Amino acid sequence: MKELDTLKKWVNESDNIVFFGGAGVSTESGIPDFRSVDGLYHQQYDYPPETILSHTFYRQKTEEFYRFYRAKMLALDAKPNKAHEKLAQWESEGKLKAVITQNIDGLHQAAGSKKVFELHGSVHRNYCEKCGAFYDASYILHSSGVPACEKCGGKIKPDVVLYEEGLDTKTMQGAMEAIHNADILIIGGTSLTVYPAAGLIDYYRGHKLVLINKSVTPMDSRADLLIQGSIGEIFGQL
Repeated sequence: MKELDTLKKWVNESDNIVFFGGAGVSTESGIPDFRSVDGLYHQQYDYPPETILSHTFYRQKTEEFYRFYRAKMLALDAKPNKAHEKLAQWESEGKLKAVITQNIDGLHQAAGSKKVFELHGSVHRNYCEKCGAFYDASYILHSSGVPACEKCGGKIKPDVVLYEEGLDTKTMQGAMEAIHNADILIIGGTSLTVYPAAGLIDYYRGHKLVLINKSVTPMDSRADLLIQGSIGEIFGQL
């Protein structure tokens, strides 16, 4: 595949790669994209995922929020795939400067990546809203109803960005700078339709914009290199 050869050449010659990924990077590790609403949701839940995962719903129907969250968002047995592993390898070799992800599963860190900007937070960080005590994802998974703080009894909230909530300013700033300074920007597994995350592409100043996705995106025409296919398979060949 000619495109793959070009990507290999670019990667070999660069020491300033930034990767920006979305749900497609994790679906290959068996984590479903909750946006693809199937019959299952309609059978089990009275509301669409976007409604349940909103700030308003979390406040008003916290127990129902957690029922969905435990069942659908805590895939704690998932393992990193070839894309996660290759990115971690590039970082250890000094080629990759940062990973920017829309995912909240922590799989990049599980693969060994250190510099990860998690735009939408992480299921692995949970805090008591009253005293700030930290709880891991396992605590949330094995709790029932609304998880309560063992220290003060306060309600625990996942450190994930819900609909209606703003992204963390410091994380966004770091992601913008990494993209702005990148030699190669590889974007994979994202439809590039969710803002403000999708707008990050505008900060790239280079001429090696690589788009890897199974389906077309609104940004395809801006890519210097377009590869359609499974991101895990493609990274497995690099």
